Amino acid sequence: MNNERSALLLGNEALEILKNKTVLVVGIGGVGSFCVEALARTGIGHLILVDKDKVESSNINRQLLATTETIDQVKVIVMKKRIQTLNPECKGDTYDCSMDEKIFSQKIDFVIDCIDSIKSKQDLAMACIQRDIPFLSSMGTARRLDPSKLEIMELEKTSYDPIAKRMRNWKRKNKIRNKIWVVCSTEPPRPVEAGKPLPSMIFVPASAGLLLASECVKKLINK
Repeated sequence: MNNERSALLLGNEALEILKNKTVLVVGIGGVGSFCVEALARTGIGHLILVDKDKVESSNINRQLLATTETIDQVKVIVMKKRIQTLNPECKGDTYDCSMDEKIFSQKIDFVIDCIDSIKSKQDLAMACIQRDIPFLSSMGTARRLDPSKLEIMELEKTSYDPIAKRMRNWKRKNKIRNKIWVVCSTEPPRPVEAGKPLPSMIFVPASAGLLLASECVKKLINK
């Protein structure tokens, strides 16, 4: 992959560091697809992709890998094929499941949580804490329109976000002292009409994915 422009910004030494790093991304949807795209284009050497879902037509308005040609295809497979067209040197492992303990049998340098399920978020956070693996977690991106309201912050400092509130309660209930860093919007979520799916557009999920990737890269380089 030609990374001349990235080298001018980060330096060749930083790119060599990234080339030797393994990043696990769980959830390859509106947030995760853009996150993986950015990591692949930046030169991460090994990406592990986890998502049990297939592409649906309702994904097309906001998910990078969703097109009229990829409907009904397994998301992680579609994403892996895309990575190979962007960065053939990047090794891609795929798991079409919610999560699997065997994933952690290999060395992982960083984990990015882009999951919708709160229970799965909690389980992944606990797995990372127990293994001392640095991680970032995306909070809610549906029901919002303003990507400029996204921030990287410590979980305890979040507000307005229903997912973050449940994560805070879980953290306190389990007496977890570790700081959990998240990407969270300070924009209050818009109300939902009863019986309707959660409204979402590309702007906030995509921006959250890019923020997660950016922070991951910075932490890997500065570690």
